[in-house]
Amino acid sequence: MRAMANSLAAATFAVAALTTTPLRAEMSAEELAKIAQNPVGNLISVPFQNNTNLNYGPEKGTQNILNIQPVIPISINEDWNVITRTILPVIWQPALGPDDSSVSGIGDVQFNAFLSPAKPGTWIWGAGAIVQAPTQSNAKLGNDNWGLGPTFVVLHLEKGSPWVYGVLVNNVWSLTSNKQGGSYSNGLIQPFLNYNFKGGLYLTSSPILTVNWKAESGQKWTVPLGGGVGKIFHLGKLPVNTQLSAYYNVAKPDFGPNWQIRAQVQLMFPK
Repeated sequence: MRAMANSLAAATFAVAALTTTPLRAEMSAEELAKIAQNPVGNLISVPFQNNTNLNYGPEKGTQNILNIQPVIPISINEDWNVITRTILPVIWQPALGPDDSSVSGIGDVQFNAFLSPAKPGTWIWGAGAIVQAPTQSNAKLGNDNWGLGPTFVVLHLEKGSPWVYGVLVNNVWSLTSNKQGGSYSNGLIQPFLNYNFKGGLYLTSSPILTVNWKAESGQKWTVPLGGGVGKIFHLGKLPVNTQLSAYYNVAKPDFGPNWQIRAQVQLMFPK
């Protein structure tokens, strides 16, 4: 399964490298950092976001989720772009009981498409749809019912200001309920706040709040608080956005993790 994930990552990198135009040499590291912080930025990028969840499940194990998230913008005309983001989770799930065993593999893929203005002002927005496909390699890692819902992002990005902030929200409802896993309604709220220094170093807070609307009262929400640091590096002429952060869940289901450690490497292909 790791070989499959590695092959997909390599293929994504190759496609992005072949389809990108030459890098804009005049872009500073600070400008590149701001572009990386824009979920609907007009650039091809390939983020690899690894989330390690501590004290997860009844056995207090460690769950690891590597999200491979290629972002590809599509120009509709001079006024509008469609920004696509595909999220493929590669999951390592610990044993959930004394008679259970750990499992690893691919989870359910989510595909996001945002319609966004090609020439935005200081306030930038994107709106569209999110689709969840039952691609899991093991029944413990996903749900066999397709899902669909709305997604929206708004952010403030001003030239000359070190701040980039905004919020991304979505909700996915199952389209059927008769397959493995049953019906679901899952929401996500991701506020983000970044302060950029010259040279591509920045401070960041981007907690991912999730809600399972089908869960019992008191078991619906996971609410993390925390933050971290990021830095733009270069591999030759290729900009790479790196990030390390930690979040503590101030609200969580009974068997949810109490800490999340996030490490991200994002390959960037600016136009």
